[in-house]
Amino acid sequence: MSLCVLAGGKAATIAATLFTLSWTHSVEKIRWEEDWRVSPAGLEIVEARVQGSGAGMEPPPEARFSEGWWRYRPPLPPQAELVLAASGATGSGWRLCAAGTCHEIGAEAGKPVILRYCG
Repeated sequence: MSLCVLAGGKAATIAATLFTLSWTHSVEKIRWEEDWRVSPAGLEIVEARVQGSGAGMEPPPEARFSEGWWRYRPPLPPQAELVLAASGATGSGWRLCAAGTCHEIGAEAGKPVILRYCG
C-alpha cells in the first residue's frame, strides 16, 4: 500500500499502510493528531487526539482522556482524499509521519496539499 502526497505541483509516494497527521491549532496553540490507515477503500481514520479544548476543538462526548490526550474515533467513512489547507498564515504546516519518517507539509502559502491512496 502507498500514500500519494500532492504538494506544490509535485507528487511523492510513501510506502506505508498507516500514517499520522499532526498540527498545532493556529489560535489555541494546542496539539492535534490523527492516525490514518491507507487502504484500497480510501483513507480510514483510526483515532483522533487533541491535548485540550478551545475555539472549535472541543472533544466529542465519547472521547476519553488518556495520557494527556482526549482520544476518540470520528465516525467517518473511508475518504477518497484528504485536502489540507496551506495558507502560510498559521506559523507551521502539517506534520506527516509514516514508516518511521516525518515530513513538514503545507507550511508555506500555496495550493492545498492532497493525500490519497495510490494503487
